[in-house]
Amino acid sequence: MENEVKIFSGRYSTDLAEKIAQSYGLNLGNVIVSSFSDGEFQPSFEETVRGKKVFIIQSTPPPFDILLELLLMIDAAKRASAKQIIAVIPYFGMARQDRKDKPRVPIGAKLIANLLSSAGATRIMTMDLHADQIQGFFEVPVDHLFASTIFIPYIKSLKLKNLVIASPDIGGSKRANIYAKHLNCEMVICYKNRKKANVVDSMKIIGDIKNKNVILIDDMMDTGGTMCKASELMISNGAHSVRAICTHAILSGNAYDNISNSALDELVVTNSLPLQGNHKKIKVLNISDLFAKTIKNVNTNKSISSQFIV
Repeated sequence: MENEVKIFSGRYSTDLAEKIAQSYGLNLGNVIVSSFSDGEFQPSFEETVRGKKVFIIQSTPPPFDILLELLLMIDAAKRASAKQIIAVIPYFGMARQDRKDKPRVPIGAKLIANLLSSAGATRIMTMDLHADQIQGFFEVPVDHLFASTIFIPYIKSLKLKNLVIASPDIGGSKRANIYAKHLNCEMVICYKNRKKANVVDSMKIIGDIKNKNVILIDDMMDTGGTMCKASELMISNGAHSVRAICTHAILSGNAYDNISNSALDELVVTNSLPLQGNHKKIKVLNISDLFAKTIKNVNTNKSISSQFIV
């Protein structure tokens, strides 16, 4: 069955895709992208995919040419008679638009799900969706991986005393509670108010953090405003140290400066998204083995649930 599998990558996620293919035991498939002077582009598989299980790896942050490239590759694989087409999307973009939070706005995550299915994806593989219910937006199977599988062993390796897990907002309390249960420690919550996107107006801490080593848990970090404000508030309220763990390092705007100037001892992320150079406060954990194992189990029709901490 192994010779039925082919792994390809869009241009954005090539580094991660190469690591996944290497961990799986295959070479990354050959794809070329032809570009026109007006910005239009056309991906092309330079090897046969007829009758194959094709895994296409591409995270989908803005700009959305990245998403379009993935859609075009899925369409090309379908028209080349691939047996199955699995879109491996470590970071699923538009996931924050999972509901109508005010009148006359789209549900962007549902639209993206429809586009992927219409293009020809027969299965989706992703990690730490911003909202779990996004899995229900798809009419095809979704393998939802959890970065806790690699984060929890890392936290244990730190051997921190008086450990407390913190959620940066009410919405992330379920995720933080899972970590707290596995680590057998207490949990606190940050209650925040926003006047607009990416701007935190006020924040309060619910719980005891005095003389504690705090680890903030979230699925993504964008500008870093919430995490940095939370870390400063915790230190000012008596926390011994503050670290942050985020699966997806979007890090837009002034995020790198915000992290550098923050009270965070460390920010731990995965390589679901490529970083801009090295940063002394940022530690990157590799998710390629986790995805490679999942691809292997999907290919051999084995269960994937036993290897995840959820």
